[in-house]
Amino acid sequence: MTDPMMLDDLALPADGGAPALAAVLARAILSGRLPAGSDFPREKDLCERFAVSRNRVRNALASLAATGLVERTAGRGSRVREVTDWHLLDPLMSDWLAGLERPDPRLVREIYAFRLSAEPQVAELAALAADGRDLARLENAFAGMRDTAGPGLHQQHAEHDVAFHDGVYQATHNLVWRQMGHLLRPSIIALIQRSQHHADSLEDSLERHRRVMEAIRLRQPEAARRAALAVLERTATDLGLLPDSPLPTEGHPI
Repeated sequence: MTDPMMLDDLALPADGGAPALAAVLARAILSGRLPAGSDFPREKDLCERFAVSRNRVRNALASLAATGLVERTAGRGSRVREVTDWHLLDPLMSDWLAGLERPDPRLVREIYAFRLSAEPQVAELAALAADGRDLARLENAFAGMRDTAGPGLHQQHAEHDVAFHDGVYQATHNLVWRQMGHLLRPSIIALIQRSQHHADSLEDSLERHRRVMEAIRLRQPEAARRAALAVLERTATDLGLLPDSPLPTEGHPI
């Protein structure tokens, strides 16, 4: 059974109900503090640790189970489910991912793999469908990235960066891709924040984003696809996800 002491430094808001407790526990899983495949703390231990009722704990655990984070078995307690079982597009999951400083390395890989398969095509579609408002949105986001590329502005830069990527999704004018961009926003910002911490400079990243914007503006779908791949290649380098880079491990936060 997982040692409840692992959660000792986690704080529950004074007026936090079951949703607040669920958020605290979910972020402990999403960060890898409670590893996938491990036993989950017992209800009794959680009641004592957070000074809450058994009913509140059970309601919080129901949310974790509904989003695929934990599996509950009568008489046997709960276990943290594998990353591949997590419902990353669930709105609750989006809330929990927002502001997460250190996502589980395996979660980072899964988010990156999705972006690698989707975003080049999204950029290509954007180059075919973008209108003047879409271009203005991209230009504003890029200007924000450029203006916050200096030291000590990582959070602001990440917000403009994720707005840029969301702008590309919106520029497809496809209902599903537009909604996907919105749902993925917390996941993308978590990846951007982690990659920034490992980048020596943001200048190369800025140039790669500029090329995506220019290809979309000039209605060059193939160039937009290549430029989006180049952005993701840089992200992989910064995260240590390329074959010739040391892969991050559970003991080495990325």
